[in-house]
Amino acid sequence: MVLALNSLAPDFSAETTEGPIRLHDWIGDSWCVLFSHPKDFTPVCTTELGAMARMKPEFDRRSVKLIGLSVDPVDTHRSWSEDIAETQGTAPNYPMIGDPDLKIAKLYGMLPEDTEGGAEGRTAMDNATARTVFVIGPDKRIKLMITYPMTTGRDFGEILRAIDSMQLTARHKVATPANWRQGDDVIIVPAVSDDEARQKFPNGWEAPKPYLRLVPQPT
Repeated sequence: MVLALNSLAPDFSAETTEGPIRLHDWIGDSWCVLFSHPKDFTPVCTTELGAMARMKPEFDRRSVKLIGLSVDPVDTHRSWSEDIAETQGTAPNYPMIGDPDLKIAKLYGMLPEDTEGGAEGRTAMDNATARTVFVIGPDKRIKLMITYPMTTGRDFGEILRAIDSMQLTARHKVATPANWRQGDDVIIVPAVSDDEARQKFPNGWEAPKPYLRLVPQPT
């Protein structure tokens, strides 16, 4: 399956470390970060799972649910959690999906649909493309996808920054410029005419170019 931004996130049922779920029902009215891993007991992923556990309160504050996926069974995830707690200071405090038959990895386009067999006997390199972060909105559509190589640990602060932007721009007719952070100026989107912009932003805006209209971040 080829997924793109605004594609409906494929629904599925799966076993997790916190019991069975159906993804769309589990997300409910929240946002969701689904992030995948090619194999349990891999070094970079160990650090990532611990980092996400430490940052979970920040995601909670934004009404974002976290769920991991690794191409191994749930029982193996539970054993891995002990290593993560020992080396990273905290175990995953969010569900981890088991995908031993590779069904979800293939459903989300992280492995070719014609991949044969299951997780047993496959190495992390065999599953190297299962390194994607999907941000899914309350409408169950994919808002962001980033795929990382196995040797590059993910920057989850950037995922938080992107979610802040997406949540802001979902509420207001604005966009965020490069390197934007909370409280920085934002851009009035081109679809908003100057007349409409005067109503929405009565204090005016700066316009270094007619198509680049900057205003303080709306609240």
